Amino acid sequence: KALVTIIQHGLVDENQKVRTVCALALAALAEASAPFGIESFDNVLKPLWKGVRTHRGKTLAAFLKAIGFVIPLMDAMYANYYTREVMVILIREFASPDEEMKKIVLKVVKQCVQTDGVEGQYIRDEILPPFFKHFWVRRMALDRRNYRQLVETTVEISTKVGCLDVVGKIVDDLKDESEAYRRMVMETIGLVIKELGVSEIDADVEERLVDGMLFAFQEQTEDDNTKVMLEGVGTVVSALGERAKPYLPQICGTIKWRLNNKSAQVRQQAADLISKVAPVLQQCEEDQLMSHLGMVLYEYLGEEYPDVLGSILGAMKAIVSVIGMSKMTPPIKDLLPRLTPILRNRHEKVQENSIELVGRIADRGAEHVGAREWMRICFELLEMLKANKKAIRRATVSTFGYIAKAIGPSDVLATLLNNLKVQERQNRVCTTVAIAIVAESCAPFTVIPALMNEYKVPELNVQNGVLKSMSFMFEYISEMGKDYIYSVVPLLEDALMDRDLVHRQTAATAVSHL
Repeated sequence: KALVTIIQHGLVDENQKVRTVCALALAALAEASAPFGIESFDNVLKPLWKGVRTHRGKTLAAFLKAIGFVIPLMDAMYANYYTREVMVILIREFASPDEEMKKIVLKVVKQCVQTDGVEGQYIRDEILPPFFKHFWVRRMALDRRNYRQLVETTVEISTKVGCLDVVGKIVDDLKDESEAYRRMVMETIGLVIKELGVSEIDADVEERLVDGMLFAFQEQTEDDNTKVMLEGVGTVVSALGERAKPYLPQICGTIKWRLNNKSAQVRQQAADLISKVAPVLQQCEEDQLMSHLGMVLYEYLGEEYPDVLGSILGAMKAIVSVIGMSKMTPPIKDLLPRLTPILRNRHEKVQENSIELVGRIADRGAEHVGAREWMRICFELLEMLKANKKAIRRATVSTFGYIAKAIGPSDVLATLLNNLKVQERQNRVCTTVAIAIVAESCAPFTVIPALMNEYKVPELNVQNGVLKSMSFMFEYISEMGKDYIYSVVPLLEDALMDRDLVHRQTAATAVSHL
């Protein structure tokens, strides 16, 4: 209150600069004190309101900004009254050519719409027609800041007036000539539908929406902002759910066509879209389409660009997850041998997606593939433990657990115990975690004898690895650990008396987990 009192005289100062800066200072104070403190601003309401009616240009922008931050502090009834008063001026300023003014007007409209006292019907009648007429024009899409502010304000308005009023107004602009504008429309529709769902949208708007969306998706030329279109199409299709059934063949046709494009970016985007629509395909029981897409993706596993290959593997994973292992085409027994060489790819995205796909198969469909192939994969996976990205190492370790469950722990364990002899620490730590996970998924008695036997190897790293595995294992199996106390105590006693301090430390951790 003291701060407001100190500067309030500036609002009626004869110097224009002083008035402007004073209004901006009040805006900052109101923003900082939200959502409380309206009583501090009582004295400045009158001069602010007078100022809004008399000023023009930059000063008006500053005064509007201050009002925009003061209105959210009020009670619903007052907020409603003041919003209606200031709206007249805002709607007049919708037509202002000044970029800065536009940004402030949008921000104030958003703040006014957010307040509780403002009803949807008022917004629908008074604000929407001029709002769409002046702001939803191509120029707005070109300036980055205005673009953001317009999208946010429109989404905010839609929460008050409902989805149909907003989407119905802009849906035909998805076929506009300007690409930046189409992208802005798509982003807004995506966000509105994400917030409010599609229950309000009738059949006519739905058809125009899907039609425009596919047009905008196919007509993209700029490579840098493909994410907006992808998110938008994904959101709309997911929200439509079963209502999307009649459009799915057309959508999948578009995807297949774009998977064949010569631009890597387009292929990548098409593959990413498959991962987004796969759950909807399942919801609509489009098994044939899914199997067909599976076949198509399988043929593209020879992709040379790693980013695209990563997306194709991600799409494959999405389809395998929804269609199930037994119905998958190509059959899992053909698919997995194709993935084994891909595991050697050093690109992070490819590694992450391929390992997750292999893990998914090992978890749910291991019986479709022979034990030998799984052993081959185990050897490939050891290399993955050196990856820089933690997500890849984590996925690899859990895949070891699935494979051990599938083909029995003895072979997998032999591979892992051998890996404790390597020099690199990170690799050994991941191996010990993998051993512990194998113990967790296949019962500890399958692992403990081999582990204790390995402790006899007179090599520091191996013994440390064994102790660390025990530590992790007892952490994972918790309650089950009580059956094995007597068998491991002699080994832990020996380790606690060892000369090497890491031995003693790791043994102590193991004891604490025990």
